[in-house]
Amino acid sequence: MTGQGQSASGLSAWSSTIFRHVRYENLVAGVSGGVLSNLALHPLDLVKIRFAVSDGLELRPKYKGILHCLTTIWKLDGLRGLYQGVTPNVWGAGLSWGLYFFFYNAIKSYKTEGRAERLEATEYLISAAEAGAMTLCITNPLWVTKTRLMLQYDGVVNASQRQYKGMFDTLVKIYKYEGVRGLYKGFVPGLFGTSHGALQFMAYELLKLKYNQHINRLPEAQLSTVEYISVAALSKIFAVAATYPYQVIRARLQDQHMFYNGVLDVMTKTWRKEGIGGFYKGIAPNLIRVTPACCITFVVYENVSHFLLGLRKDDIN
Repeated sequence: MTGQGQSASGLSAWSSTIFRHVRYENLVAGVSGGVLSNLALHPLDLVKIRFAVSDGLELRPKYKGILHCLTTIWKLDGLRGLYQGVTPNVWGAGLSWGLYFFFYNAIKSYKTEGRAERLEATEYLISAAEAGAMTLCITNPLWVTKTRLMLQYDGVVNASQRQYKGMFDTLVKIYKYEGVRGLYKGFVPGLFGTSHGALQFMAYELLKLKYNQHINRLPEAQLSTVEYISVAALSKIFAVAATYPYQVIRARLQDQHMFYNGVLDVMTKTWRKEGIGGFYKGIAPNLIRVTPACCITFVVYENVSHFLLGLRKDDIN
């Protein structure tokens, strides 16, 4: 009995050590921000995907710009057309943001444990990259599903002849015909894409810290909504400008209308046919979408997490 008691005590101590920095509040707050921002701005994500894969293939609709793309989709299929792929997008974005904030804050807490000084810029960068890689391992199948649903062209294929009927139908069919490998198409450029999140979070943390220092506030002081929006927007624009080509490569790998032999094949063919501009197709609708989406996500996250963490402190007291 003594041995069992010691074993149970050891297990309890181990789990306490592992999970003491894990906060469900970060998960809930991240999911809330991700879901709300993507519901509001999904049509612009659809436009970005359509432009990202526009490689001259005959079956694709031709668009003259963002507004022309939106109005064309609206005329063909109404509001439902503008929200093609919204289910996996909301699931994916909610889970991604929730898990990202969840992992990121846990990793940061482990790294700062027992330290008086704050993390360096490179430590923020590495923590965010680690969180991004862990999140992508879980959510990649949802991003493949979203892309496939968004690239069903109503003007070309009759609704009754659609290849995919919805999120779960898409997941099942991809697994059935392409296996696990099909669900993880675009995973390699997606891993490179963790640098996007890493750069964004590094810039976000440093901008918050420097701003609070500039106005003589405590480093962890809560910002106003306008301040959060400004910091989030600047960090997002910086990250998008630095890493956008990976999104074009990933979208093309996940496109059901074309077949590529991998990342290098996509890069070679895109460069040969479209030049450097091919790697930046869709960046305008992407910036228009992701900048406000990021602001909504971070404002909701910061306020919900502060509220929930405040409740935790009240319960402890």
